Amino acid sequence: MKTFNAFTMAEILLSLTIIGVVAAITLPSLTGNIHERTWNTQRKALYARFSQAIALMPSLNGYGITDNSGNTENQAAETFITAGLSKVLKINNICNYEHLSDCGVPAKVTGINGSITFETFPTKLSELNNMLYGGGYTYSAGGAVYSDPNATLDTKTAAFETQNGESIVLFYNPNCRADMQEESTYSQSKVCANFIYDLNGNKGPNTVGKDIGIMTVLYPSDSVVVAPFPAIRDITGVKQFEAGKKCAEYDSEYRMPNKAELASIFYNKNLLGLNFESGACYWSSEILTAGENGTARAMNMSHGKWDKHIRTEARTVRCIKR
Repeated sequence: MKTFNAFTMAEILLSLTIIGVVAAITLPSLTGNIHERTWNTQRKALYARFSQAIALMPSLNGYGITDNSGNTENQAAETFITAGLSKVLKINNICNYEHLSDCGVPAKVTGINGSITFETFPTKLSELNNMLYGGGYTYSAGGAVYSDPNATLDTKTAAFETQNGESIVLFYNPNCRADMQEESTYSQSKVCANFIYDLNGNKGPNTVGKDIGIMTVLYPSDSVVVAPFPAIRDITGVKQFEAGKKCAEYDSEYRMPNKAELASIFYNKNLLGLNFESGACYWSSEILTAGENGTARAMNMSHGKWDKHIRTEARTVRCIKR
């Protein structure tokens, strides 16, 4: 007689159960990794397209401020898109601040820390960060009154869709000014355009660092485009010349921000959903005078002012990925 060997039904069911459990554990991770790689590729391509487009524009300031309607704050961003950006970038659809959802802009946004930062998407600069406009305010921690003589208009936003399916929201400052290499100045007046992008419209997860990110353009000519992704926490008590090493120790992909990237983080504080130390000065990578006892640029995240500081001072750094 011949003997046949086979699995019993119980053994087959047990094997299938084990395979199902392993699949349930590993598939979400694999899917998440695929999404992360896709988003990273899309981010880099979007940044490259915008950098090229901005470089083709002769100047980034002045759009919408000669509008005879008297609604400068309502029209400036939309005018920047229609009269400027659309000439150098392929745009499918443009929406004003009252119809952002028509361009695929989500209402609710989740910040880097996992909390909801916007239940309703902001429609003007002061909702993005109330320190971005107006020319003066009281800094409560020190009781001192700080003012920027180059006041930023509290402009309404506008949105557009690209041919690649990204939804882009623009916050625009038509009064932006050039980089004069001042030792002490406010970053608010240096930012011309701040873009919040959603790589897949309102499909989700609508989370900063995943499908949602930021790009900020400083200076009306010889413009600089930055797209920082900040770390979730500060590193405190750091000397400027040690900060780069501390960022690498935090994560090998992280670097010190430059001054433009600090300005971008300041502009988008409400969106990012991150806590910043009140009154603290945050190091940039910009060295003003060489040597460990030289000086470097730092920004106060409470009011957005760049200042010169001695590199040996113990300050704070918020590392970024690019």
